[in-house]
Amino acid sequence: MPEEFIVPAILIFVLLIVIGKAIVIVPQNATYVVERLGKYNDTLTAGMQFVVPFIDRIAYRLSLKEDAIDIPSQVAITRDNISLTIDGVLYYKVLEPYKAAYGIENYEYAVIQLAQTSMRSEIGKLELDRTFEERDTLNARIIDAINQASAAWGVQVMRYEIRDIQPPASVLDAMEKQMRAEREKRAAILDSEGKRQAAINLAEGDKQATVLAAEAQRQEQVLKAEGEARSIELVAAARANALKTIGEAANSAQGQAAVQLDLATEAIAAKKEIARKSTVVLMDNEKSNTANTVAEALSIVAALTQAQVNK
Repeated sequence: MPEEFIVPAILIFVLLIVIGKAIVIVPQNATYVVERLGKYNDTLTAGMQFVVPFIDRIAYRLSLKEDAIDIPSQVAITRDNISLTIDGVLYYKVLEPYKAAYGIENYEYAVIQLAQTSMRSEIGKLELDRTFEERDTLNARIIDAINQASAAWGVQVMRYEIRDIQPPASVLDAMEKQMRAEREKRAAILDSEGKRQAAINLAEGDKQATVLAAEAQRQEQVLKAEGEARSIELVAAARANALKTIGEAANSAQGQAAVQLDLATEAIAAKKEIARKSTVVLMDNEKSNTANTVAEALSIVAALTQAQVNK
């Protein structure tokens, strides 16, 4: 290459290097902290940015996306002196790049340590049973405790989840026995409730059956009484009609003769019945003959006729 082209080529190469150093491409959801001569100068956001080559330098490259970190297992003691092995997962996000770069050396490590200490502190305020029942409340308290300290680092904890709570083996065995006893207790209660309800149903059924039987008996008695009353009315009506018919027939000569004949026949039949059933019969000879019997019957008919005439 001729010497007259060497210097321009070197100048072009150096210019390209300078331009390459001056142009910075920042990815989406990321930020670069730029220092000029060792001092904070600017915070570059996503897109194409420009810096002064060899004077400015990118000191920190920070992600603005939410990230998750595991909280290692640790032993915490509850309020009732039960040792628990607890681990979890924490979700955090960088909100202020300047504080995250210069507020602390390693904010991720600091957040993990703060999460562990906050967890031990909050577990110590609760009894064993409540640590399982109030897990959501416990998570919220840990988040509040971490955010109060991490605000100076430009980091915010979004969520914290307790992943596993492991009590000692002896406590697990006692909890298993307690749950078994509770299940047996509930089963016994349900069984007794079932028997009680069955007894109530049987008693209610017997009661209803007794009421229905009494009602049926009362209805039967009412119907029977009504039937007897109706029968008496019909017999009385028939007897009245018969007496009326006899009375109407007795008003004539032929009717009176028929009545006298009927009475005499009944009197003779009655005396025959008495004689048949008794071995000894003492009767007045004059009053026991047929003529006297008929005469007595005729006198009764005459009295009845006279009473009818007077009426």
